Amino acid sequence: MLLTRLKVLLQHGTQYIRHLDRVKLCDEFRGRPVLRSNGLSPAAATELCSLCPTGAIAYDGRLKLDMGRCLFCGECAARYPNHVRFTNDYRLASPTREGLVVTEGDAPEWSFDQQAVRPEIKRLFGRALHLREVSAGGDNSCEMELGAAGNVNFDMGRYGIGFTASPRHADGVVVTGPVTANMARELESTWQAVPEPKVLIVVGTDAISGGLFADSPAVNRAFFEVHKPDLYVPGNPSHPMTFITGVRAMLQPLSDAEKPDEEKVAEPKAKKAKSKRVKPQAEQQSEKQGN
Repeated sequence: MLLTRLKVLLQHGTQYIRHLDRVKLCDEFRGRPVLRSNGLSPAAATELCSLCPTGAIAYDGRLKLDMGRCLFCGECAARYPNHVRFTNDYRLASPTREGLVVTEGDAPEWSFDQQAVRPEIKRLFGRALHLREVSAGGDNSCEMELGAAGNVNFDMGRYGIGFTASPRHADGVVVTGPVTANMARELESTWQAVPEPKVLIVVGTDAISGGLFADSPAVNRAFFEVHKPDLYVPGNPSHPMTFITGVRAMLQPLSDAEKPDEEKVAEPKAKKAKSKRVKPQAEQQSEKQGN
């Protein structure tokens, strides 16, 4: 156990993250994919697409990967490393569902469509955002990562972002899980209990597309046919940094969200001025008597 903890500490470095804008995850993390179809035969392209159990990969002359369906299992990259590669870029969130589709030839940098964010979100929730999390049939993986987002390591509360126990005290709802039939009514009830205006965030592959359970008769995703999410946070599960960065970008302009915090440099101590020694009163009197 101790050896495992030491390995984790060496891999991740200091546990407390002082500046969340400067985070770099380990190379083993599977983040934003990079696609390349050069040298990929039609037969190989068909096999590559069929590898994905959720149909996240498509090929129409160019490779496409839907992060809203992707399980980030890495099987496609393991079988076709020259055509699919996962970087350690955790910045994956998008205010639109289309923004989760990575197409071959796209710019490798994260692009967050600020124009797709409702103006009232930035105006009303820019300084504080309290969310009610609903696990709608989740497997507890995304739920654990969301809990970690508020611990002493990531401390998203420093940005005024946090979770609340009551929907009546919340500014929005965070949904995890594929939305099972027995949670559909409860999710709708929770959403209706949140006062207007409110924010809807979906976290994880299961919540975004249903994932492996999309075609299950035990799933009822009618909620999303009525209510459009304001933010999609992909991942299986979603990393705390993916969630925090996505929410921050939704609340403030991208340039401000990505601006590194300034280091505070201690000013040099001023030199002490030489002062004349003040003699005690008894010593002054003895000098006068001697004179």
